[in-house]
Amino acid sequence: MDLKKIIKKVTNKNRVSRVCFMILGVFLLALNYNLFFVPNNLVTGGTSGLAIVFQELWGWNNEIFIYVSSFILLIISFIVLGVKKTKPAIVGSILYPFMITFTLPLSNMIAKHLVFEDYITTIACTSILYGFASGLIYKMGYNTGGSDIIMNIMIKYLHMPEGKASFICNLVIILFAGIILGINKVIYAIIILYVSSLIVDRMIIGISKSKLFIIETEKTKEVEDVIMNDLHLGVTVLKAKGGYSKETKEILMCAIPTNDYYMFKEIILAIDKNAFFIINDCYDIEGGTIRTHSFSLDSIF
Repeated sequence: MDLKKIIKKVTNKNRVSRVCFMILGVFLLALNYNLFFVPNNLVTGGTSGLAIVFQELWGWNNEIFIYVSSFILLIISFIVLGVKKTKPAIVGSILYPFMITFTLPLSNMIAKHLVFEDYITTIACTSILYGFASGLIYKMGYNTGGSDIIMNIMIKYLHMPEGKASFICNLVIILFAGIILGINKVIYAIIILYVSSLIVDRMIIGISKSKLFIIETEKTKEVEDVIMNDLHLGVTVLKAKGGYSKETKEILMCAIPTNDYYMFKEIILAIDKNAFFIINDCYDIEGGTIRTHSFSLDSIF
C-alpha cells in the first residue's frame, strides 16, 4: 500500500470546498480580531495578540506588525522546518494579515451598531466567533501560521507534545499581556480560550448523537436476541479474555441514538441485573446500516 498516494488523495479530496470554507474561517477570524480583540485589548496568544501588546506599549501599528511577523516566521519556517512542514502554513500566513486589512472598514461600520451593555456579552460573542472561525479553519486542515510555526519549532527541537507546546507558547504571550494590560485581561483570555476550545472540538469531531455500549453479560444470547430482533439494532460480538479469570468471553458492542440511552440500558439490566457496561459518546458512524430514529415502545409491544 502506497501511503504517499493515500495522503495525496486525502489532501486533494474536496479541495475547492475546503479552501472556500477555510477562507470563510479566516475572514471571520480577522473580523473578530478587528471587532472585539483590538478595541478591548484582548490577547489570547499568537502574533496578533503580541501586535495588540506592542501597540499599547509603543504605538506600533498592529496590522504592519502582523504582516512583518508573518513574513519573518514563514522565512524561519522554511529554513528551520523545511518546505514540507511549512506548506500548510503558507496560505494562512498570507491570507490572515490580508483579511485583517480587508475586514477593518467592515468591522468599524458594524461596531457603531454593536454596543453591549455589559462586558460579559462582549466576551461571550468573542469566544463563540473565535471558536467557530478557528474550528472551521482546523476542520479544513489549514492553519493561520504565526504562533503555529513557533509551536512546530518547539516540537522539533524541544521534543514536546503539540498540546504542551501550544499551551506554553500562548501562556507566555498571555502572561506578558497581563503584565502590560492588567491581570483582568488574563482572566478574560482564559475564558475565551476555554469556551472557544470547546467550540473547536465540537466543530472538528461534531456533537455526539449516539452512545456506544460495550456490554459484558452472562446472558449474551438473550441480550443479543433482544437487541437484534426486538429493538432492531445492529450488534457486534467480540471475543475477549478476562484478565483475572483468563476465561474467554463474548462482549457485545452496540451503537444507539442518544435518545434511546435510558430505555436501552434499563432493558439490558432487566434481562441481566449484573450486566457490566462501558458507555462512551459516539461522534461518528460510517458505513453499514445506520438507524437515526429512536425505537418506539409501540413497535416493541
